[in-house]
Amino acid sequence: MSRFVTAIEIDGAGGDPGAWRGPEVDPRAILTGELAVRAAQRAEAAGVDLVTFADALEAPADVPGRVSVRLDALGLAARVAPVTQRIGLLPTITVTHTEPFHVQASVATLDHISGGRAGWIADVSTSAEAAAVIGRREPAPAAETWREARYVVDAGRRLWDSWEDDAIIRDAATGRFVDREKLHYVDFASPTFSVKGPSIVPRPPQGHPITAIRVSGPEALEAAADAELVFLPDSGELSAQVRALRSGSESAADRRSVTLAAGDGSRSVGLTPDRDPRGPIVLVSVEVRPHADGVGRLLESIERWVEAGVDGVQLRPASLELDVPVIAEQLLPVLRERGLAGSGERGGSLRGRLGLRRPVNRYARSTR
Repeated sequence: MSRFVTAIEIDGAGGDPGAWRGPEVDPRAILTGELAVRAAQRAEAAGVDLVTFADALEAPADVPGRVSVRLDALGLAARVAPVTQRIGLLPTITVTHTEPFHVQASVATLDHISGGRAGWIADVSTSAEAAAVIGRREPAPAAETWREARYVVDAGRRLWDSWEDDAIIRDAATGRFVDREKLHYVDFASPTFSVKGPSIVPRPPQGHPITAIRVSGPEALEAAADAELVFLPDSGELSAQVRALRSGSESAADRRSVTLAAGDGSRSVGLTPDRDPRGPIVLVSVEVRPHADGVGRLLESIERWVEAGVDGVQLRPASLELDVPVIAEQLLPVLRERGLAGSGERGGSLRGRLGLRRPVNRYARSTR
């Protein structure tokens, strides 16, 4: 990755819980998605590479003065997709209590409707509240949930490959829509779930949509070895975490496979991350309020982060309506002058934009 990556997060009216109360905000626009659409379009026009969508299984706290509802991140990304053309779209999806088969199908669908601009941020939940909301199982510790998340990522990639690129034939003369020989069972099993396959959605335009992980602790940092895009907090450990991701906290062999303890014995499952051999693309994630602080201090911080070895920034605006215009009109032009941001006209797939190859289908030469 040679080019600096810029990202903006959409979280309600902004990271500040009181952002929705500003006179510039129509609170109804939060629940219709219009606020998110406006922010994404402004970011796209300015040359921002991707927009992320915050989410969690837990309901927002019902506190006076705060918005106590949140739109589903995947649904919001699907709302934004048809009204944008170039910017990448990465909703947060919690995998702890959701079905891996439906997760991958949803992300694949987003990639289709966005024309190859989709990705997702794999997240986990350890809270009793989320477990109670879903009702499928008891909460589990972080180590267990992140271990399961790695299996979900691997299963998703296999399901995206379960349709070969030319599986759809649409042969009206014979009434055949697909070539069944080019659909494949994945036969995936982990300690907590199993998937037969194939997927119900044809292979995504990118082959594999971008998989990202937000590092919130040591377990997430270890799981980030399997991601293509990683968000790190700005902390005193930033440089060390970047080095760990570059060199790998595990050996190359360990990173390629993990051992699954199944009921019929143990077997290895290959992990095939589709990223640069030197490691995932690393972005530092920070909450910003340039409408109040200006962009000077932020530019100084970006210079420091570049020296620490990161590949870009994920900016979390305190207020979408106030901060995104400042980012677009003041910050991005300076980054562009310094060669750290692309133009607003840069299009193509998200993989192409990030300099990642389109992965080869692992089943393309196999037989059922």
